[in-house]
This record gives sequence, structure tokens and C-alpha cells, in this order.
Amino acid sequence: MPKHLLSPQGDFPAVGLGRRMAAICYDALLCVALLMVTTFLYKLVWMSVVGETRLRQLSDSGALDGDPLLSTLLLFVLFAFFAKFWTHAGQTLGMQVWGIRVQNADGTGISLWQALLRFVVAIASWLCVGLGFFWSLFDKQKRCWHDLYSETQLVRIPKRKQ
Repeated sequence: MPKHLLSPQGDFPAVGLGRRMAAICYDALLCVALLMVTTFLYKLVWMSVVGETRLRQLSDSGALDGDPLLSTLLLFVLFAFFAKFWTHAGQTLGMQVWGIRVQNADGTGISLWQALLRFVVAIASWLCVGLGFFWSLFDKQKRCWHDLYSETQLVRIPKRKQ
């Protein structure tokens, strides 16, 4: 699959940890809203299948706590959110606000495989108490674990002139 060039093109500086975390906080708000809507729709489907009374009984008994199907669905929805933005324009909404973009070293958009690697390794970074993110403080190119593993980079792009 041919790589697509992202716009604007140029040699942009790497993004520091502070700006990266600001974009993550912004995207976290969007992700919480997305997960709430997904969970609501999931429960509506469940209710249409088993009925409201039975769903209430299952919920009250705790049978739906830790629902593996819902957890899997939410994980896929989160990946779809990030993969769409990262592979299309290189930016989530939070990244757009903070003027940063994920790309390959040659300025092209990342592949779906790279997006999957970034997503999985970023989760591992959080599970290691954020160690994978703090790695950027010691890396000369300010890369986190998921940048290194997926062979991508986060750059600061200039604001567009209107």
C-alpha cells in the first residue's frame, strides 16, 4: 500500500512530554464520551435481546460486572478512534489543538499496522506507571516506547495561516 504524504511537509521539531500529555488529556475527554455512548448502545442492544426486566435482574445480581464482550468492544472502539485519526491525517483532535502530528520519518502517514503497534505499546507504557512516556525525557529525539517500537515520530507542526 503506497504511503500518503501529510500536509504540511517540512523538517519539524520533536514534541516534548508536556505538549504530548496535554494532547492526551484532551483526547481522554473525547474517549470517555465515546466509551459512554458505546456502552449505552451496547446496553440498548442487550435490552432489546433479553428485555428490560431480565437486563435489570442481571445487572442487579452483578452478572454483567466485568462483561468481557463489552470490554473487548470498548477496546476495539478505542483502537478504531485512534487508528482512524492517526492513519488519515496523523492527528487526533487533541493533537490538532496542540499542533502535533504522528508520522513516519519521511513525513508520510503511518500504516494501520504501525497504529496498532503504537496503541498496544502505549497501553503497556501506561501499565508500567507511565515509564514508557517518561522515556522521552532521556531519549535524544524525545521518543516514547510506542514511537520507538512502531518506528514513528511525534512532531510539532506550525499553525496554518488563514
